[in-house]
Amino acid sequence: MAALSSTQRAQPVSLIPPQISLWKRARISLVKARWPLLGLLILGIVVFMAVFASAIAPADPNRQSLVERLLPPLTRDEATGQIRFFLGTDGLGRDLWTRIIYGAQVSLAVGVLAVAVGGFVGTSLGILAGYFGGRIDDFIMRLADIQLAFPFILLAIMVLVVLGPGVWNLVPVLGIGQWVTYARIARGQTISQREKEYVEAARSMGASNMRIMLGAILPNVLAPLIVIASFNVASAILAEASLSFLGLGVPPTVPTWGGILNESRDQILAGKWWPAFFPGLAIMLTVLSLNILGDWLRDFLDPRLRGR
Repeated sequence: MAALSSTQRAQPVSLIPPQISLWKRARISLVKARWPLLGLLILGIVVFMAVFASAIAPADPNRQSLVERLLPPLTRDEATGQIRFFLGTDGLGRDLWTRIIYGAQVSLAVGVLAVAVGGFVGTSLGILAGYFGGRIDDFIMRLADIQLAFPFILLAIMVLVVLGPGVWNLVPVLGIGQWVTYARIARGQTISQREKEYVEAARSMGASNMRIMLGAILPNVLAPLIVIASFNVASAILAEASLSFLGLGVPPTVPTWGGILNESRDQILAGKWWPAFFPGLAIMLTVLSLNILGDWLRDFLDPRLRGR
């Protein structure tokens, strides 16, 4: 064999695989992991139902018929033999399948908007506290301690009794109730980032404090906040269901999963299980899928856990 030339000997063999995009790594990770893919499928079905509720739902969610009240699931039309009420009807004769489909709109919207409000307020205050420290840090953290001293459900009930039920009253209540979590995480991450070389380099180049916080520190503290947000969407959906169950969520004319559960209390005692079972199942599957995806996000975004 001929000896290798100096040019050929100088080219090392790379053992590092070529870089791939974040979306491609996420797709590969989801395909390898079965449970997150199942969670994504369930969540996708719920989102599809919420977005296209008017096209999917077979009836008006508030149409009442006392003649057809508390019909069991898979009730067929006597004339045609076709299934008329897929999941049965509630105590007022309303189609339960239709109300669950429309309930997905409110439950998901409240969950996402509450997390957006809480995440924005908490992340902003947390970065301010961690970056500036001193009295600003003390003031923001004492506000967080004061809020943590009050049980959230009691605080939400007190505020909603004053403001009244409604989606636009419920969203800020749930959002403000979550800001402490984001603030504490953002503060801790900012403290660990503010003295690093890239921040010092930005300061030496004359960058303003706002530009450093938004352009340098914020992208480096987002990963744990995104994971927390995925879990908090599930928490907000459960909180909305709890407050709607107590009659403080949204008006009765707006179908929500928690409101449907609230209206089915008397039917449970009468042995009619389906008005409570199906909305409870919808809540359980949605929250479970969000928790599974949140756990996958934690492993995917943390390089120490990515290879497990």
